[in-house]
Amino acid sequence: MTDSVVVQRPADAAQQLILLFHGVCGHPREMLRLGQRLGAEFPSAMIVSVAAPHTCGRGAGRQWFSVQGISEENRVRRVQEAMPAFVAAVRHWQKESGIGAPATALVGFSQGAIMALESTLHGASLAGRVASIAGRFALLPSAVTPDTTLHLFHGKTDAVIAYAHTLAAAERMLELGGDVTADVLPFVGHEINDTIESLLIERLRGYIPRRLWEEALRADCESPPMVSVRPVNRRLH
Repeated sequence: MTDSVVVQRPADAAQQLILLFHGVCGHPREMLRLGQRLGAEFPSAMIVSVAAPHTCGRGAGRQWFSVQGISEENRVRRVQEAMPAFVAAVRHWQKESGIGAPATALVGFSQGAIMALESTLHGASLAGRVASIAGRFALLPSAVTPDTTLHLFHGKTDAVIAYAHTLAAAERMLELGGDVTADVLPFVGHEINDTIESLLIERLRGYIPRRLWEEALRADCESPPMVSVRPVNRRLH
């Protein structure tokens, strides 16, 4: 975890944990601008830009899995092989921050988004929120994690990962009863721009996860009905 960058560590105990995951052959520093903007909006959050574990060629970039010779057939296997290290990284920063899964948000770009999305399909829930920017599932899910809300963002002119993957993921999640939002932006490519950053903040601040609505509705149904007592004035004889 030594190459990861702690963008923000609150002076007092953290109330949220936001983990950022860069794209293939990228570096944690590439997520700093987003992390700093999130820090301004969530001052009580610990924010970390996480380094992928493997070097990428001869450069300084890093990756969760190699994309050399990648295909629809072998992508699933490569993601599955990389998943234990991804889960371990999330658990490490949860332990470091003292924050559990419900108050954790995973925000991934490109390959980082692939890993974040796929993590929702492997065992216990890692996070209350997962945000995918220009990402996709390696394989569309057959079940959902009810404790995790997904926020999907994609540029319509993305030439690296087609936005159709985000549409397909949103449709599948809705079919399965999942909690998902999807935003497709015209004239945006394979990138994180100001508009996507603003939409992400809007979703994290303003969107109430379905599980919280359902808990509130159940509590309301289980509460005894309120009885209104109207005072009666009696004349004394």
